[in-house]
Amino acid sequence: MNEREKRLALAVGGIVGAIVLILLGRVVFLRPIQDVDRRIVAARLKLDGLAKERRDFFAADEAVKAVAARTFSDDIDQASARFGEMLTRTIINSGLRESDFSRLPTGSRKLRGALETGWAVRGEGPLAQVISLVFLLDRAAPVHRLDGLTLSVGDSPGRVRVSFRYLTLVPSPSPDVERTELESKFTAESPERRAYDPLVARDVLRPYLRRPPPAPPAGQPAPPVAPAPPGSPGPETFRVVSLSEWAGEPEIHVRDLTAQKTVRYKVGDTIAGGVIVQVDYRPMPTPGREGLLSSSRVVLRIGAEYWAIERGGTFADRHKLKPEELPPGLAKS
Repeated sequence: MNEREKRLALAVGGIVGAIVLILLGRVVFLRPIQDVDRRIVAARLKLDGLAKERRDFFAADEAVKAVAARTFSDDIDQASARFGEMLTRTIINSGLRESDFSRLPTGSRKLRGALETGWAVRGEGPLAQVISLVFLLDRAAPVHRLDGLTLSVGDSPGRVRVSFRYLTLVPSPSPDVERTELESKFTAESPERRAYDPLVARDVLRPYLRRPPPAPPAGQPAPPVAPAPPGSPGPETFRVVSLSEWAGEPEIHVRDLTAQKTVRYKVGDTIAGGVIVQVDYRPMPTPGREGLLSSSRVVLRIGAEYWAIERGGTFADRHKLKPEELPPGLAKS
């Protein structure tokens, strides 16, 4: 090997040695540093997660304490009793008579982190006062839920029947909080209550009355008024205004448009010359307006035939049911 070849071999050997040293340095020095960096990043992410969990915990703890402070008691029986007292006081403050309302305890129901208790309420009163009652109960300060609210026409003009469940919570387990008297800032005279006055002015539960014919133009004689037929009012003056259901029993409310009073019937009673056999709640086309669905009707048996009066219809609107239109299970006699 000549001198030139020796130099070339030394140069190549030096380059290879340098590369080996570089690779060895990366393994010996850089890789541990990179591992340390990765562990530092993972530790920071874990610390950030723990800090977020800690913030979420304290935020949730404050929210639970705020809700618990708006409950009545840690004891389910005491909470139910105080909730019932508030309910009775609200009925009286709404201008209603306590004796017109029944209140039955709903019992307790276990939820996640709480027990639910409350009262099943049913009563009757003037529409304005009933709306005030619902408004005050819905805006009450304690933890509450107004469930299953139902309104229907009462037994006399201007009165409505109302039923609902009024529920509250008892935390379980309950955090250590200081409870105060939860007085509502709303009353029946509050401006927020006045927003519901159109419901009273429009009398939304009143049966539909046909608008009177327009007055004749000035200078023209008024059309002659047909004399009223002798005898009792015709069938068009009696309208089925409600086919509600209470405790599983259907009720039929018929409005006498002449006497301005409402009469309540049940299955088995005689009405419109027939016997009430069933209240049918199947959605079916409205007779004469098949494009509209009627949600309920009262079914009568007159002789051997079955007739129906749709909710909102008068006795004059009753129509004969075809065999295929009969409710399931209704045997034709």
